[in-house]
Amino acid sequence: MKQFLLILSFCLITNIVYSQNQAQDETETEVPVKLLPYTNPLTDSRDEAEVETDTLQVTKVDKEVLRRISNAYKMHVLAIDAQVQGDLVQAEDYINKAFAAIQSMMDDFPEVQNNRRFTELYRSVMAEHSEFYGIKEVKNGAEGEIFAIREELFSEEDDWIAEGYTMPDNLTFNKTEVPLVENQHVNRHLIYYTQKRPDVMERWLERSEYYFPMMIEIFEEEGVPTELVHLSMIESGLVPTARSWAAAVGMWQFIRATGSVYGLEANWWVDERQDPIKATRAAARHLRDLYEVWGDWHLAMANYNISPRGLRRAINAAGGEEDYWVAYPYLPRETRGYVPGFIAATMIAMNPEEFGFQRDYGQEAYSYEVAEVDGLMPLEKLAEAAGITVKELKDLNPELLRWATPPGGKYPLKIPTGIKDDFLAAYQEIPQEERSTDVAMHTVSSGETLGYIAQRYGTSVRSLFATNEGLSSTIYPGQTIVVPVASGPEEEISSNRPSNQGTSSSSSRRRASAPSNTTGVTYTVKSGDTIGHVAEWYDVRAWQIRSWNGIGNTIRVGQRLTVYVPNNRVSYYNNVDGLAFAQKQEIERRQRSGENIFDLQVGGSSGSGDTVTYTVRRNDTLTGIANRYGVTVNDIKNQNNLSSSRIYAGQTLKITKR
Repeated sequence: MKQFLLILSFCLITNIVYSQNQAQDETETEVPVKLLPYTNPLTDSRDEAEVETDTLQVTKVDKEVLRRISNAYKMHVLAIDAQVQGDLVQAEDYINKAFAAIQSMMDDFPEVQNNRRFTELYRSVMAEHSEFYGIKEVKNGAEGEIFAIREELFSEEDDWIAEGYTMPDNLTFNKTEVPLVENQHVNRHLIYYTQKRPDVMERWLERSEYYFPMMIEIFEEEGVPTELVHLSMIESGLVPTARSWAAAVGMWQFIRATGSVYGLEANWWVDERQDPIKATRAAARHLRDLYEVWGDWHLAMANYNISPRGLRRAINAAGGEEDYWVAYPYLPRETRGYVPGFIAATMIAMNPEEFGFQRDYGQEAYSYEVAEVDGLMPLEKLAEAAGITVKELKDLNPELLRWATPPGGKYPLKIPTGIKDDFLAAYQEIPQEERSTDVAMHTVSSGETLGYIAQRYGTSVRSLFATNEGLSSTIYPGQTIVVPVASGPEEEISSNRPSNQGTSSSSSRRRASAPSNTTGVTYTVKSGDTIGHVAEWYDVRAWQIRSWNGIGNTIRVGQRLTVYVPNNRVSYYNNVDGLAFAQKQEIERRQRSGENIFDLQVGGSSGSGDTVTYTVRRNDTLTGIANRYGVTVNDIKNQNNLSSSRIYAGQTLKITKR
């Protein structure tokens, strides 16, 4: 009977998938297919008129998405059947595989959120995942005011636009690197912010006083135009916990895959995409990398919002010219509103009084001190020691997702400035029984399930069965269950582990062996480093560094990493650890452009005081060159008698290193 039900379920799902797009599946690859008018009710990133006029080829990518949707549905059905059979361990395995499959699709194909089939799959898989783990706060939609504002602002309905809008006089923009053009698209956003919804801009300006000083400092350190900090207004409304329907998270709206590239860890305990400082640095580096690809800040911002494939498709449709405004009519609706929204927000923020807003909202700049605390310390106890509320503590540490700090090792907790000594004294008084431990004794309450208990402590149902001899899938109130706690924030919890990883309950990662014909060299982590950048400097992959060192995506200052390099290049790579950041950035630039890195002077004669001749390359900026050599833009301008920051490819510059 159970086998019959399983077969019937597969047949029903197959019939749904088949019937929704029978015509498309039967069409040969080279035949264009007219899409039916449809607007995704969750994202509405394309209007009906746009969809009706859009014809696409059925490509290998389309078929790959269909294949992955089909596989995720199979895992979903198998999970339900395993629960029917009472096999919760197998059910958990299938649930997590389906969960990982939809996350992987969103990471690999951002446009899949516009696919109606995927929308239905997402709802089904997320509902089953939440039901199994007893998660009541189901995150089925976007979280944060910004998404309702975007929906209204990007709708392109013009009935509320005032006639004859004119820009205020005497605006100043301090010679921005990003062109702040004025056109009808920008004016539309200016009208929205100043006349239709000035309350929105007022909230953003108030929050900007809190966050922008920190952001500007980071963008300056990364050699990125500081006016780009205003992009965070459009991304999240400066809300660190904002979450889009497509699972983009934080003030800078990183999806999991992109965040991982820039060293942002996301697991059951922490999500560093919600850390204002780490996410801002990652955003600065991501924008800088996108500028190196396009050589244009408007296109770089557009690529921040849309996939490279989607942006390239719009450019090609517009005739191939790499210009945002030329490609504008062919971009998705949200991307059409993205750059004009940034420009309008920047204009207002730089001249608030001219647009009718206050110059000063009385907000103090974002600041904190760091105190190292044990893993699994309840936030309630830490808040008491700091003399603040739990909400205030979480506002300073929005990356913390659970009731306690991540297990394993010390955690750098942010606390209000000026209280560190008092906090540490109170922290030492917290009783030992309320501190971290490798296991927890959980007393079952009415309505709880094994899935809920596993989710509560960040472990897996499989681990509960392995730890509690004779444990049944049926539990009862008052029963005591021993719960093994994960080893630390680097260990991904089973409910978030990708499907290509096992579900072993081992508390430590396996370290990969050294590749043949290589030698291990040591790199000591410095401030601002990420695994992605270290990988660039040593010409290896980020996953290899993680594997060789048995770590996750998080690295900390002072940590020593082993990197395996070719035997004939050991002498070169041994010097990388001692390079200045600007020198390492030059290695990274050469790696990405395919140039030879081994003729670089990485030691000895490359110290301060040396003068070099630099030939300007396409897409170079004075800020980027100054950052590369550890000097200021004014140093270069003064040494080369430059009256402006404008440079051109082929120009030679003299640069004296400090």
